[in-house]
Amino acid sequence: MLSKIMLRPGAGSPVRKTLLQRAFATSGADTPKSVDGVRINRYSATVTQPKARGASQAMLYATGMTEDDMDKPQVGIASMWWEGNPCNMHLLDLAGEVKKGVNAAGLVGLRFNTIGVSDGISMGTDGMSYSLQSRDLIADSIETVMGGQWYDANICIPGCDKNMPGCVIAMARVNRPSLMVYGGTIRAGCSSKGESLDVVSAFQAYGEYIAGRITEEERHDRRRNA
Repeated sequence: MLSKIMLRPGAGSPVRKTLLQRAFATSGADTPKSVDGVRINRYSATVTQPKARGASQAMLYATGMTEDDMDKPQVGIASMWWEGNPCNMHLLDLAGEVKKGVNAAGLVGLRFNTIGVSDGISMGTDGMSYSLQSRDLIADSIETVMGGQWYDANICIPGCDKNMPGCVIAMARVNRPSLMVYGGTIRAGCSSKGESLDVVSAFQAYGEYIAGRITEEERHDRRRNA
């Protein structure tokens, strides 16, 4: 799944534009590099170019950035990684591969993570009361990092459930070049009898068990291998 959001060009608050113009006017910084007349590092240049932002630049050098990197656009790579869910536990590795591709394209990729909630784990418990709000927290965290760090573009790598709408909400708020690449559907399981299983099989197994249609051993087999 690949989603792309780019809203109207040049959108942004007048205050933000004024601050950016003032920073370049007073700092003696070079004009950022452009493609087809468009500055592709126009956001990150707020902190990487002005002489008045030396402390900002010192912090970036401490992350391993070089002199050349300071002129490159910065891409925030947001993954909804955490270990406690099979839909999300591999996303940090995918974010690393995305970072390699971004850097190979002459940009600077910078990874960060958000929180997440697994509906599959929380279903039927009070934990589901946290599912919907996780969407907003994901959106808030992506918006916060993108805005606070002045990244020029965003690549989101979500897992399932509320991850994806959280990413899209953040993309619309930030209004910068953005991509969402779904981390992929988890692999189906297989019962001891060779039946294809998924998480729905585990939900259904309990109903079949209390209805007397399967044994405890069959229920356990589906739960263990779904």
